[in-house]
Amino acid sequence: MSKVIIKTEHIARRYEMGSEVIHALKDISITIHKGEYVAFMGPSGSGKSTLMNIIGCLDTPSEGTYILNGTEVSDMNDNQLAEIRNKEIGFVFQTFNLLPRSTALDNVALPLVYAGLPKSQRIEKAMEALRSVGLENRAKHKPNELSGGQRQRVAIARALVNNPSIILADEPTGNLDSKTSCEIMALFDALHQKGNTIIMVTHEEDIARYAHRIVRLRDGLIETDEINQNVYKAPSTKEAHL
Repeated sequence: MSKVIIKTEHIARRYEMGSEVIHALKDISITIHKGEYVAFMGPSGSGKSTLMNIIGCLDTPSEGTYILNGTEVSDMNDNQLAEIRNKEIGFVFQTFNLLPRSTALDNVALPLVYAGLPKSQRIEKAMEALRSVGLENRAKHKPNELSGGQRQRVAIARALVNNPSIILADEPTGNLDSKTSCEIMALFDALHQKGNTIIMVTHEEDIARYAHRIVRLRDGLIETDEINQNVYKAPSTKEAHL
């Protein structure tokens, strides 16, 4: 069996809203191995976004243990979390989260600035990441000069640039039309075939079907955790050939 990348044991997350306590996660134990392609699904309020935030080191559990790539991160402070986030995790968001005044190349290079790489290496690695998503010819374009699909490709290139342990995609096709969504899912397919570990959060059944394992959450608990026997294959496009 391949290496364990993510292991949570009995994690819970509570939020205090005045005198009320919200139990966003109640008791989540999950193991994800290197190279898996997993979708977290569930209705609004199921806890899937909270779980993604904890796995992405954007939040810490109220109780329980979280080990990411061999490192215990449950009790880390904000600075330690920021460091491991930059090193281990590539994020892809529904809203792209690109800097509007920066070029595609500069957006992709941003995690490398935080990592302390010299400028020549940053440019080289960022161009390589843009090339891998078929956008090297758009390196000098700003986000408003790109289509929605191209913006999401830039976001994926940024997620890849640090060679992270996992790619965490939060509703990655939420702002895209169906044709562009297919192209982005083809890109994720290609990334997975290259050995990347992908965790995707989605409320869309047809998008979750691209994943090889589907974890369904309800009321802060795992309802089901099953291998997907009917994996959707996105139509192959030349841009998706990494």
